[in-house]
Amino acid sequence: MAIAIAAPPVRRRGIHALPFLHRFFRLLGVAATKTARRPCFTARSTRDRRVARPGEPKRPEEPQEQAAAAVEDADAAVVAGKYWAHRHSLFSLYDRGVRMDAEGWYSATPEAVAASQAARAAPGDLVVDAFAGCGGNSIQFAARGCYVVAVEIDSRKVELAAHNARVYGVEDRIEFVVGDFFLLAPFLKADLVFLSPPWGGPSYIQAPVYTLDMLKPKDGYAAFQAAQKIAPHVVMFLPRTVDQSQVEELSWLSCPPLDFECEENYVHHRLKGFTAYFGKTAGPPSSLSKLDDEQPTD
Repeated sequence: MAIAIAAPPVRRRGIHALPFLHRFFRLLGVAATKTARRPCFTARSTRDRRVARPGEPKRPEEPQEQAAAAVEDADAAVVAGKYWAHRHSLFSLYDRGVRMDAEGWYSATPEAVAASQAARAAPGDLVVDAFAGCGGNSIQFAARGCYVVAVEIDSRKVELAAHNARVYGVEDRIEFVVGDFFLLAPFLKADLVFLSPPWGGPSYIQAPVYTLDMLKPKDGYAAFQAAQKIAPHVVMFLPRTVDQSQVEELSWLSCPPLDFECEENYVHHRLKGFTAYFGKTAGPPSSLSKLDDEQPTD
């Protein structure tokens, strides 16, 4: 499901009819009792670029769209060659038709890591995935039993993520929104926010120490503060060379300070990144915890 957000009207009858949409519209502030004018925000429509359902005829594409799609597919094929051996680590159901663009091959959270992150949420929680990409984390939160609002600024990635959610059979638990997370954040309320902002491409590893100001499109402090407007409980996936002292400092941006835990994430015994847990998602105060996925490589 892919939706576009504009200043939404109050339609209480529809809200009461569908429990998930009720929670989603409540998250956007639609069900608020106050009638004061709210600031408007816009997002690009996905109506003309939605994924066709099985048995549904595809809309003829314009030559420009065909050329752009061909370039995207070619780029993805080149990148996939480098990461092909890790395809099942990224998506265990890859052979059932999972699709990724070029960036998805090197930026998707490995599935075992995403499942471990999702396990910190309670079934039924409303989760905002702030930088959804090709949908790996949103899918695992949905599989956990959460309701997910997946925000992604790239409409092409939303198409891929919606397709992948159908492959995993969790499309009914995810609402995909094409938009800028930083513009949408003031209008959202949820139980938990997941943050995995772009790290800057594969070259990020060249930095001996990765600092939070290297995250894209804004620094990690801005991303965390935007998430705090939505929920006090945050999960953040970061590069393996990140400055952990900076990450811990984020917990002090709230008053009182949030509980904090940092976890090492391994895939095939190789350190892939760190997950920072804030608020109720954090475990008991302790030293660094460790997660290792021991599945063999293809």
